[in-house]
Amino acid sequence: MFNIIEYDQPDRNGKFGIYGGRYVPEILVPALRELEELYSEVKKDPKFRVEFQNLQQKYNCRPTPLSYAERLSKHFGTGKIYLKREDLNHTGAHKINNVLGQVLMAQKLGKTRIIAETGAGQHGVAVATACAKFGLKCVVYMGEVDIARQAPNVFRTKLLGAEVVPVVSGSRTLKDATNEAIRDWVTNVKDTHYIIGSVVGPHPYPMIVRDFQSVIGVETKEQIIKEEGRLPDVIVACVGGGSNAMGIFHPFINDEGVRLIGVEAAGLGLASGKHCASLTLGRAGIFQGMMSYLLQDDDGQVSEVHSISAGLDYPGSGPEHSYLKDIDRCEYFSVTDEQALEATSLLARLEGIIPALETAHALAYLNFLMPTTTKDQIVVVNVSGRGDKDLGTIVEYLRDLST
Repeated sequence: MFNIIEYDQPDRNGKFGIYGGRYVPEILVPALRELEELYSEVKKDPKFRVEFQNLQQKYNCRPTPLSYAERLSKHFGTGKIYLKREDLNHTGAHKINNVLGQVLMAQKLGKTRIIAETGAGQHGVAVATACAKFGLKCVVYMGEVDIARQAPNVFRTKLLGAEVVPVVSGSRTLKDATNEAIRDWVTNVKDTHYIIGSVVGPHPYPMIVRDFQSVIGVETKEQIIKEEGRLPDVIVACVGGGSNAMGIFHPFINDEGVRLIGVEAAGLGLASGKHCASLTLGRAGIFQGMMSYLLQDDDGQVSEVHSISAGLDYPGSGPEHSYLKDIDRCEYFSVTDEQALEATSLLARLEGIIPALETAHALAYLNFLMPTTTKDQIVVVNVSGRGDKDLGTIVEYLRDLST
């Protein structure tokens, strides 16, 4: 259920070109090496693969559908649009794919305590869910700002038995929650496994998360060939850290005829400085254990960022995305808060699907992409999560829909 294709990244040092690597305190190096060694074993272990596959099918309800969006396609009047429905996973987003694999690995490592960071809250819910199923102690770090705007997911996480720790430092969003989770891990590394929620952080996390999430792309490839008899022309996904995008992109990297498009958060506009477009406007820097594209000031200090979407509110991106940008295999664009909100309304009205605000960024890019397509071209959009978690934010910005 997770795919290892013929692709030589990362190298044995955990680098995607110049990106990635392992920039961490010395105390964490043994834990990361242990994790890397275990992953090398389990990805070849038939028993592990069967256990993981059974969880994905019987607990996570995979495979998720690939649905033709007929009315959305007619709205644009050009190519055919398909939606990969990761919002129909157990817990409502793609995050659970990776979490189930990492919890199985944590058990093999003898870890009894799990920690995680979360922005939109979907990763926190997924980790709390898996910990409840396997009887593990769970602590989730979440920025105070995100706790306020993602209240439903905070309640779900607590209901599942996890402790939610508010983070009040910095911008009180995802990057600060990640910092606190790393501090916890440094202190409690002997009995604690840190489940990183995206393709970020020190090696081997970007590789592990990518591989567990690649089930999205593996299914998409099989499903679109069954539906259309060929591969899609374009795949579009939102990118913050970038796990949903990497998950659907990875099995198509060697298919040169398939355009891979990642969509970042332009926030209030690129010129405003209040955005999260690290792949569009960032430059290489070291952050939270990795080298990647990063939004930073002239002194190399991490910039304060903004997005209406808590899951995209992050100043960097995964190192593999940085590499794929540099080699021109993936294209990266950005859309604003307002454009994402308009896309949320459009999908809800035309297809009866309320997407997460993260997903809405990918959908918003269709306004730019679809006019360039022909009627025989196929576009797949990864619907990374459902939007019930964002209703409070959506109502605040679209008050006319609440009356």
